[in-house]
Amino acid sequence: MSENSQQTLIENHTVDYVPPAERHGKARDLFTLWFSTNIAPLPIVTGAMVVQVFHLDLLWGLLAIVLGHMIGGVFIALASAQGPQMGIPQMVQSRGQFGRYGALLIVLFAAVIYLGFFISNIVLAGESIHGIAPVVPLPAAIIIGAISATAIGVVGYRFIHTLNRIGTWVMGGALLAGFITIFCSELPADFFSRGAFNLSGFLATICLGIIWQLSFSPYVSDYSRYLPASIGIAKPFWATYFGACLGTILSFSFGAVAVLATPEGTEAMAAVKQATGVLGPVLMVLFLLNIISHNALNLYGAVLSIVTSIQTFAGAWTPSIRVRVVLSSVVLAGCCVMALGASANFISHFIGLILALLLVLVPWATINLVDFYLIKRGRYDIASIFRADGGIYGRFNPHAITAYFIGILVQLPFANTALYAGPYANYIEGVDLSWLAGLLVTAPLYYCLATRSKAEPTADLSLAE
Repeated sequence: MSENSQQTLIENHTVDYVPPAERHGKARDLFTLWFSTNIAPLPIVTGAMVVQVFHLDLLWGLLAIVLGHMIGGVFIALASAQGPQMGIPQMVQSRGQFGRYGALLIVLFAAVIYLGFFISNIVLAGESIHGIAPVVPLPAAIIIGAISATAIGVVGYRFIHTLNRIGTWVMGGALLAGFITIFCSELPADFFSRGAFNLSGFLATICLGIIWQLSFSPYVSDYSRYLPASIGIAKPFWATYFGACLGTILSFSFGAVAVLATPEGTEAMAAVKQATGVLGPVLMVLFLLNIISHNALNLYGAVLSIVTSIQTFAGAWTPSIRVRVVLSSVVLAGCCVMALGASANFISHFIGLILALLLVLVPWATINLVDFYLIKRGRYDIASIFRADGGIYGRFNPHAITAYFIGILVQLPFANTALYAGPYANYIEGVDLSWLAGLLVTAPLYYCLATRSKAEPTADLSLAE
């Protein structure tokens, strides 16, 4: 296959700037991407926690789900709207805030998070394949799931968007059919009365929704950077906001409804299969396909982060299609080895680690948004971002780095993770307020530090001629 024919199939950009002549697509592509991505087993299982762990009834549970995702959706939408204006991946953009080398730590954290979710999802996909077709051994099923996701990730941007445009109708229709099936069946007597309002459960559900949306912030603009800059801020903001919020609200709500429609204590996905009757096996197959499709985003982000890390020390290097395929293959092999050697409770332990790492994302996301919208107002010198010395942004930006580490430190007393629980972790029982402390401290601190110095120029958003 020639290089030109490869480029028609496989995305040829990695972490480099996407020139205006190569921009394409419409804002609605962002709606379908984030809507379809969030109709999957993990958000459904998480939504079931509203009833099973936080003990809310249906009304208060649904209200908390909606509020949490509508608040959190603002952060993911603001990050996504940066893509068309910048034309570069989210992690590369961080060099404009932290400096060329200062951004490296955040890039590495993001890579670990991507890889963690990729491994967890290929284990989950393998278990799903084995459950649907027991004749396929679990190790073989894990490898099948991993290779399928890798193939999608290697082809890249266009294919990911195409799959999610199809997935929006298929998964959206399937979920709607699931709701109709449940409510047309005989519901348990305690369906509307099981659980009750409690402040800690209500706030915990809201916080869970906010954290869920925040966790997407490191890579949302990766999927909007090909849109024309003329599309502006509002269109990609609202397309991402409604897609991400509607998809997650429906999935969380479906999980809560399914466990209420089955005997108390039924495991979430078993409840979905049981409550939806003959539709259950179909939903399981569709969820499997969506796990694989969604996991391609994790591989795609992991490879972009690895390329960004390497390019930090090799400024003139722009990887070819072949290099991206090789890196994807290396990531695939390493993740398969880890997944095949995983213990039975691997997913829960790994997810605990990844959720703990979200502590490092809150101050980063805060600095990113404050810098883009309030300080530089979307005007960055793209050429400087790719210069070996960091150009006008330098190798390190002490203002951003100082605010970032203070933003992490102020979260620790309130952190409530599997790895660490702070002294105020249960200030409101079961509610993780660490993100709020990080947000409230980091935003004003970084703004004050960054605006004290008038020396940093604000450059035009263009590549140097």
